[in-house]
Parts: sequence; C-alpha cells; structure tokens
Amino acid sequence: MKLIAGLGNPGRKYEKTRHNVGFQAVDHLAGNLNLSWKKEKKRWTAETVIDGEKIFLIKPLTYMNLSGEALQPLMDFYEVPAENLLVIYDDLDLSPGVLRLRLNGGHGGHNGLKSIFQELGTKEFKRIRLGVGRPDAGGDVISHVLGTFPPEEKKEMQESVPLAAKAAESWLSHSFAEVMNHYNRKN
Repeated sequence: MKLIAGLGNPGRKYEKTRHNVGFQAVDHLAGNLNLSWKKEKKRWTAETVIDGEKIFLIKPLTYMNLSGEALQPLMDFYEVPAENLLVIYDDLDLSPGVLRLRLNGGHGGHNGLKSIFQELGTKEFKRIRLGVGRPDAGGDVISHVLGTFPPEEKKEMQESVPLAAKAAESWLSHSFAEVMNHYNRKN
C-alpha cells in the first residue's frame, strides 16, 4: 500500500494560496486517475488499486500545522510503513515553479512536515517539494504562503503542479530513485 498526501489548508479561502499547492497536486493526480474524494473525520481520501496495490490519496482537513494528525491514524490502521508515504508540499526555499524530489530530510521550518515528523516519529518518507519562493525583503512569511500567486508566477505553477502529480503517479510503477533521477533533472 502507498499513500500520497498533499498538504494544504481546507476551505475556499485557501484554495489558490501558495500553501495549498500540495492539495492542488493531489487534486490533479486524482483527476488523472479518475478518482473521487470522500470526506472522513480528519481528511479527504481517494483510493484505487494499481497493479494489485492499494493507493490512497490524502488531503488533511486538520489545517497545515496538524497534518500529521490526519495521516498517522490511517497509516497505523493499514500498517503502512513511512517509506510508503509520499508528501507533496510548498517550499519557500525553491523559486516558484521549481520541483524537487527527496527521499527524506529535515522540515526546513515547514509546520506541516513538523507535525508529520511528530506524529509518525520519523523523517524517513518521500517528498515532492513545490517551490513558492520567499517573500520580498522584509515581507511576512505567513502572509506570503497564505497569499495567492501574482500573474508572473501563475504560469510556472500551472506547469509545476501537474508535473508534481505526474511525478507522484510515476512512483506508483517505478522506484522513487528512478522518479527522482527523471524529475529532478528536468528542473
């Protein structure tokens, strides 16, 4: 079994914000796979079986800072090891539209990842980082991630979000090392 989680905040208010590119990517993936979302207590889920393996897509309803609370119970119930988790999220340290895949690592100040680390008790899960850039000098990080993309950055995001979905889908039939080699080289 594999889980692909896109991080973001629930609600229309946050739909098009920088912080919700993870949600956007798993929405795109669900569309590619013709899946429907089902609302549960702490998450939206979409599920399918590919080549005999159950696949869950997840969007936490706990808000970004408590993302781990939506993932951990599902992973415990199905006994999914952390190495079968892929998390897609926004990254301030990458320019808008840049995509980077990683096997593991730190949280880089990202509160959604901090929550996942705390709930799962490990950092050993796969990631797709979608660049959203940093605010201008003196700009507020919270306002930046909860803000929308200006017109000059929308084009990059309209390309990178489907690319992140395509990379996640590729992981369903290839090793993550192969997927990293392919998609990290393209950027």
